[in-house]
Amino acid sequence: MFDLFSLFLAPFAACVIITGIHCYMGIYIVQRGVIFVDLALAQMAVLGTTVGIVAGYETSSMGAYLFSLGFIIFGAVVFAVSRFEDGKVPQEAIIGVIYVVSSAVAVLLLDRTPHGLEEMKAMLVGSVLFVSWPMVGKTFLLYLLIAVFHILFRKRFWLITYDIKKAREEGLAVRFWDFLYYMSFGLLIISSVKIAGILLVFTYLVVPAVCAIVLLESFRMRLVFGWLIGLLGSVLGLLASARWDLPTGAAVVTTFGAILIAVLSIRLLRPLRGGRADDTAC
Repeated sequence: MFDLFSLFLAPFAACVIITGIHCYMGIYIVQRGVIFVDLALAQMAVLGTTVGIVAGYETSSMGAYLFSLGFIIFGAVVFAVSRFEDGKVPQEAIIGVIYVVSSAVAVLLLDRTPHGLEEMKAMLVGSVLFVSWPMVGKTFLLYLLIAVFHILFRKRFWLITYDIKKAREEGLAVRFWDFLYYMSFGLLIISSVKIAGILLVFTYLVVPAVCAIVLLESFRMRLVFGWLIGLLGSVLGLLASARWDLPTGAAVVTTFGAILIAVLSIRLLRPLRGGRADDTAC
């Protein structure tokens, strides 16, 4: 029993860390209406890693990381300039195209590598069960830096998300701050995908945020509730994985799916009361 507890302690710590910042970022992403930006950036990071592998670097090497970073920077620029004011082309359409093309190119490149199928599977579902404490520590430090950055500039990020008209009236360079937002988000994604894979990272970003948004109006309450949902899903998913010997990532994702269904059922039974979603986060 103790060995089993020790085995899941580091993965649980990683899940807690991922929950902390992904829920915060997820609320912004859902409110922006660019739900799949996480998948697109994650796939671009994977494409960068794939290019690094083809170039002869190991998956966990600095060379592969720099390739991923380069693709993330490119993605952040594209997403920042593709937010059209006239709304004729939804930004989600651009994001979807980037995701599909990045996925296709990654498949083509991995098809030419000796272990392409294994690499693709690892990037998709991750290996959270085998995360080490040093990796947990490095991830925590990176997330802490990103969190501090967002706390320092939270008012600007708040305006470009919820009131872009006011942001322009106050003279904010919206595209520049969009780029910084997506760039910081991309750095987060690079680290998250290495630990948890694309599917689990997307789940942590979206499901707790959606659960909180459909039930609550206050930003702070949404954040706290989202954290609780993230922790609940992590614990139940890890327990299910241990109890029935299931793939850890898939078990956690499925658990979050069940939680989301339960929350949506509650929402249908209890109409949301009036209130304001702009309970200051700044």
